[in-house]
Amino acid sequence: MSGKYNPRTIEEKWQRHWEEKQIFKVTEDGNKKKYYLLEMFPYPSGKIHMGHVRNYTIGDVIARYKSMKGYNVLHPMGWDAFGMPAENAAIEHGIHPEKWTRENIANMKKQLKRMGFSYDWDREVSTCEPEYYRWEQMFFLWMYEKGLAYKKTSSVNWCFKCKTVLANEQVEGGLCWRCGTEVGEKVLDQWFFRITAYVEELLEYCDKLPGWPERVMTMQKNWIGKSYGCEISFPMADSDDVIKVFTTRQDTIFGATFMLIAAEHPLVMELVTGKPIEQEVSAFVDKVKRQDKMVRTSEYYEKEGVFLDSYCLNPVTDQKMPIFAANFVLADYGTGCVMAVPTHDQRDFEFAKKYDLPLIVVIQPKDRPLDPETMPEAYVEEGILVNSGQFNGMENMKALDSIATYFESIGRGKKTIQYRLRDWGISRQRYWGAPIPIINCKKCGTVPVPEADLPVVLPLDVVLTGEGGSPLAKHPSFVETTCPSCGQPATRETDTMDTFVESSWYFDRYCSAHHTEKPGLDKTKVDYWMPVDQYIGGIEHAIMHLLYARFYSKVLRDFGILSVDEPFTNLLTQGMVCKESMRCPTHGYLFPEEVEEEKCVHCQQPVTIGKTEKMSKSLKNVVDPDYLIRKYGADTTRLFCLFASPPEKDLEWSDQGVDGAFRFINRTWRIIMDYRDVIRDVKPFQGDAELPEDLKNLRRKTHQTIKKVTSDIEDRFHFNTAISAVMELVNVLYQIPKPDKENRIDLAVVRETVESIILLLTPIVPHVAEELWKNIGHQNTLSKISWPTYDPAIAAEEEITIVIQINGKLRSRINVPAEEEAEAIKNLAQADEKIVKLVEGKQIVKVVYVPKKLVNIVVKG
Repeated sequence: MSGKYNPRTIEEKWQRHWEEKQIFKVTEDGNKKKYYLLEMFPYPSGKIHMGHVRNYTIGDVIARYKSMKGYNVLHPMGWDAFGMPAENAAIEHGIHPEKWTRENIANMKKQLKRMGFSYDWDREVSTCEPEYYRWEQMFFLWMYEKGLAYKKTSSVNWCFKCKTVLANEQVEGGLCWRCGTEVGEKVLDQWFFRITAYVEELLEYCDKLPGWPERVMTMQKNWIGKSYGCEISFPMADSDDVIKVFTTRQDTIFGATFMLIAAEHPLVMELVTGKPIEQEVSAFVDKVKRQDKMVRTSEYYEKEGVFLDSYCLNPVTDQKMPIFAANFVLADYGTGCVMAVPTHDQRDFEFAKKYDLPLIVVIQPKDRPLDPETMPEAYVEEGILVNSGQFNGMENMKALDSIATYFESIGRGKKTIQYRLRDWGISRQRYWGAPIPIINCKKCGTVPVPEADLPVVLPLDVVLTGEGGSPLAKHPSFVETTCPSCGQPATRETDTMDTFVESSWYFDRYCSAHHTEKPGLDKTKVDYWMPVDQYIGGIEHAIMHLLYARFYSKVLRDFGILSVDEPFTNLLTQGMVCKESMRCPTHGYLFPEEVEEEKCVHCQQPVTIGKTEKMSKSLKNVVDPDYLIRKYGADTTRLFCLFASPPEKDLEWSDQGVDGAFRFINRTWRIIMDYRDVIRDVKPFQGDAELPEDLKNLRRKTHQTIKKVTSDIEDRFHFNTAISAVMELVNVLYQIPKPDKENRIDLAVVRETVESIILLLTPIVPHVAEELWKNIGHQNTLSKISWPTYDPAIAAEEEITIVIQINGKLRSRINVPAEEEAEAIKNLAQADEKIVKLVEGKQIVKVVYVPKKLVNIVVKG
């Protein structure tokens, strides 16, 4: 053996080589099949974390594998560079968002390069650059022209002390995350994208993406929320007005005994204006507005309401129904008003019991009668209609259409389709974002910025204090302009775009990252690369980002820029990286380096080991990738991330697992380096010469491993089982007697195995693979080498014939692989067609296996 494995030296050497030779630079090639591999680009927070490392390692293995398989692979990287964290950092630390962002990008880019990822850095994009968002502004103008971008009033979270809009995630327990004061709602003019114009196509294509996880498609379908139902008009008891309700359960209309209205619905305050209860209702509305919408609509949250001293009429019974404002109804779903049927909806049931409201059973189960006085809970199953006029006796679900038709006939309702999806609000009263290219003129109204004047550049000489709304509104040289229509003084729009807009088309920009001509995308190149063949990212992006990207792609298609209907053919949502937390009674949560022998290094008190959870800064259960690279190297870090768990499952951190990955690389290095000198000038075995049994087995195992690893990567992305197969092959190589250096045939078999091990490990641990490849005498780097192929005949196991007996008498024979496990042979014997018929109706007492000879099935009866 010669040459010690030194990961730092090896990795830095090959990273320099890849960069200097531009190994991963790619251009369009009509003679090669393309493969576009993309991981969701990161926000430049300053440091990559283990979630990034896992995500990007998975992608890098696929990219390198596809390249070795002969594909023309596009594997780009960039930065989702706009957003609130940069603005918050500016306020907290006095550093400009641009400077903070650029420094973070430089640091993270260095970290990504140190991991050896195969990115084409010539295609790098950063969304905060005017060269990027100028095209986004142009798309906005085109959408405005087509009515797909529009402005309307909408309520937002508002901090009255900071005088600024807050995103939902900045409202913590109804308080401003920054100053701790109570957050209210404010109605502002907001810009929207009309995503609802594409709602049917978005829903339809959910069933045309077989390469997406079913879980994600279900989440998108639920978010779109298509419901077939009925819009029913409930007349007010004391006026000619009506309350319109959308319901999918018109079969329960005869059991509707009260009306619920979302607390934030404008109708609530209209109904109580001037009444004694106005102040009480107003306080209730304010209280509900401070509650988290997801929490207040959960089944476990307490149902609360307030009577509005108003009544409407049930349109089929003419019974008066009291009207309540309620905390579990949302204004932006349906009409914001809900007919309450307490006997057949659990939330309504709980509300009715709390406020002593009437219950009327209208669906009876077939096996028992229901008594509203004794019902412990709502009956929500199917049944037979009762107390429902002419519909009595019908099965409730079969009566839905008949009842909807009846409402249409009496002019009290109509069949309709409702969607949960709402238009995409893109306005942000923030600084660090792409300016919206609109000018407001007192004479001409809303005027789009002429395309020739794009980009509307975000000014950098802005002071950020965190108070008083958008900083752009206080920047005269940005705000003050002239109207392009009439030439009179005018003002610019000071809202910036939601950062989801940038991430809705960045994958298109990668195809021609430096294209400077309208529309910012070279159609020939985009048509070559799009759609993305494999997209990789977290499940947390299943709805918003992925839905917006799908919508945006369809818009650009309709503008003639794209030729595809969907941006991502296949989607992999990788699991989280998890680790147990450690807590000291005195010092709270501790970082791993603050614990030694399960004691706090600060006070020597024993620490409490918590449950395994997603790595997070708050729990301090994080591992610094830089530390791993320094101690073990990038290849070990990559190997552990891939071996510890299938990509779609959560990865539980294990220090022992990292050590094990490092040991495997070292062991593989030592074994191959031990053979280096004797196989350097030997070609891989390709002949038909008769081989000794151990080398015949080694060759068979080699071809079986190539088959297994190829299948695991190609079909399932199960890198863990692929790595395990290579480990088995390394063990077999280690166990054979070392051939004599004069025996070139035997050494050729070893050479074939060694080369196969290196090639199979290349996408996984590319640095050590390159070094070993060079050490066994190759001049070309692995970037020029194809993925290994296997010979099915060589991979096939040798077979032996097993006799099958029943109570000692020969009944059949089967052929099985010579090395098949005993239990598997017993199962195969019992599954034999002849045996199945002979033992039918009899009790199998035991099954005896005589190795490599026979199976005897003992039966009675």
